[in-house]
Formats: sequence, C-alpha cells, structure tokens
Amino acid sequence: MQALRAALLRFATDGTPVYDADGLLVIGPGPSGVQQVVDAGNYVSLAPRYPSLPIEHLPGRLLAPGFVDLHLHFPQIDVIGSPAEGLLPWLENYTFPHESRFADAAYAQGVADVFLDELLRHGVTTALAFATSHPESVDALMAAAQRRGLRLIGGKVLQDRHSPDGVRDHTEQSLIDTESLIRKWHGQGRLGYAITPRFVPSCSDAQLRGAGELAARYPDVWLQSHVAENADEIAWVRTLHPRARSYLSVYESFGLLRERAVYAHCIHLDETDRALMRETGAAAAVSPTSNLFLGSGFFDYAAADRAGFRYGLASDVGGGTSLSPFHTMLAAYYVGREGQTKPGVSLAPGHLWWQHTAGAAQALGLAGVIGNLQPGCEADFLVLDPQATPLLARKTQMAHSLDELLFSLIVLGDDRVITRTHIASAC
Repeated sequence: MQALRAALLRFATDGTPVYDADGLLVIGPGPSGVQQVVDAGNYVSLAPRYPSLPIEHLPGRLLAPGFVDLHLHFPQIDVIGSPAEGLLPWLENYTFPHESRFADAAYAQGVADVFLDELLRHGVTTALAFATSHPESVDALMAAAQRRGLRLIGGKVLQDRHSPDGVRDHTEQSLIDTESLIRKWHGQGRLGYAITPRFVPSCSDAQLRGAGELAARYPDVWLQSHVAENADEIAWVRTLHPRARSYLSVYESFGLLRERAVYAHCIHLDETDRALMRETGAAAAVSPTSNLFLGSGFFDYAAADRAGFRYGLASDVGGGTSLSPFHTMLAAYYVGREGQTKPGVSLAPGHLWWQHTAGAAQALGLAGVIGNLQPGCEADFLVLDPQATPLLARKTQMAHSLDELLFSLIVLGDDRVITRTHIASAC
C-alpha cells in the first residue's frame, strides 16, 4: 500500500465536495487487479490505522480525482484552433481531410501517442473518445492507452453517407468492423468500446439500424454520438427524417438511447427531448469551449437539472479549444451565465469540478469506479499545486473557503497546476 498526506478533495454521492485541509489518501491492491482507494479522510483521524505505513507528505499540495473527459476526438488534436464559419464548414475544410490520413496505421499510432500524453499532462485519466472511420485508428488508440494503463473508451466512427472519399465507410463492412473491434478491445484491462455513429446526417438508416442491433447485442458497451449541436445541422436532419419528432428521436427510433449512451452537445433540446434523456438513461457531454468557438449555442443547465438527466463536461477537441479541464470548467461557468433561460445560473465551483470528475463518471455509468477518491474507487488521482504561478499563489493564499480555492484554480489554472498524474496501475 501507499499513503499520501496533503489537502484532499473528493465527492459525496450527492455530488457535494468533501474537503480535508490535512488529508490522507491510502491506496492499495483492488479486486479488479488495479490499484484502488483503500481509505481517504482527515489525517489525524486516519493515520493511527496505519502505524507502519510510510506516508509521503506533500505540504501545500492538493490531492484530487483525475479528470474525466466525456467527449473528444483523438484524430483532431492537430486541428485545434482551425478557423471556420461554423460546424459544417469546419468539418468539410479541416476535419475530414485530416481524418482521411488515419488509414495509415503508423500515422495513427504517432497521433495516438501525442494525444494520450497530452491528456495525461493535463490531468485527464479517463476519456470517451472518437477515433476515425478506419479500424486502424481504433487499434492505435487502444494499444497506446493499454500501454499507459489508462481507462479509455473509444470507437470507430460510422459514416457511410454525406462524407467525402477517405472517411466514408461502407455500411455492411462498417458494422462487421465494429463488432470485430468490440470483441478485440472491449473489457481488455481498463479499455471499453463505444459504438460511434458520427451523427445522423453521416449515417444511413441501414447503418443506424445496424448500430442499434449491435447495441442490443452488446449491452455493456457504450454508445457515443452528437445531437442538437448546430442550427444548420438540425435543419439538415429535419430534411433527412421529416417524420421524426426531433433530432434526438431519430436515435431513439434505432435503439440508440440507453444507459451508457453519451451524446455530445444537447444544446437545442426541448422538454420532451430532455425527458427522453432521463427516461432512457442517456447522458449529455457538455462541450462549452467547442460550442463557444463554433457559435453553436449554450447548454441549458437549468432545464437539464429540472428534467433530471445526467451530464458531465467534455473538451470536444478539436472543435474544443483546449484539453485543459480548467479551461473547460471556466467556459462552462460562462455558458451557465448565458444559458437558454434568463437569468442564467451561477455554477458553484464544486459543481463545475464534479461535472469533470464524479459527475462525468456517473454519466458513463461508472460512479464509484472512477472520478472520485472514495474508498473502492480506482486510484486515478492528481497532485495539484495551488501555487503553480505567482498570481495563482497570491490568489489561493487569500482563499477563505473551498469555493474560493477551487474557483481560483478554475479561473487561473492550467497544465502547470498538475504536478503529478497517477494512474491506477495493475497490481
């Protein structure tokens, strides 16, 4: 076993932050074969339980759960910050041309290594990621994650129509490849597979139907896609499915709404859609930097909370502008202020942090497994330096509450705050 002494942040089951200014985190072997949290709490109370265990003392540091990124595109690490008039031109001019290169296994491997190293540098220890339409891209990403011991969920993109040569796949073969990749990677160590229709316009009815059949055949795999992100996209879906009640209902009609289904954006939903998300157990990946960058709109936190469906934060790189969870949390604060219902909401710092850790884990159906530092959770954690920069040090030294400390980190923090990213390695 190992023990670390520092300030300690974790979350209660209701999402409330739990903080010990002088905390103790004890980790050791778990039944799943990876390290897990054995004990966590106040140092003075817990230390007598472990009289012979060496304790690493980290004064001035904060131990926190590893961040969980609910939605991003690993092939788009190189298209961050590409200028475009909106979502559809951005896809056409930058994303699709770049993703066509991932048929080359060696190229995909090189990008996967950069992508995962950047995630770790920013404190992201679990990610739900799109690959490309090429099986080689999934193999590259999964193999790279497996070497690092990361908990990663990903999948081959399905897009058999309205897509250019180089990324458009073939309906029957795309479903064969998806099932083959599920059997190859899902449940291997800390890896999981996600059935991945890109979005309704890129998928024929036959492909969506096949994806739904696979989802029924493999109920423990994940689903990921996009919905209700952009006005032009929504209008396009309406022309393709004129009898559908809504964009979201298209996915429902093909059996693609259920537990472990995560839909990016969910901006332009109505109350019936939100109720459908709750009833089916599907979750939203809120992607504020992407939505701001592409001018897509604002996630309505107040309406989501009224409806009671799950959500968590996501970088959505490369439409998103940063892998940094601090930047994402700050952008979410801006979005909450705007919202779709006036007045906007002022999201509490602890709630912002929960959205990127334990809340995102809950959205994935992995509450109590990742995203927290309560006993029994896998031991993915960060050592944070609240004095990483002169201004941050000045600000955090003046903090009189947990909210003030966390909000200072959210507003002024970046990758320099992350001094260590600990992955729950195999025992």
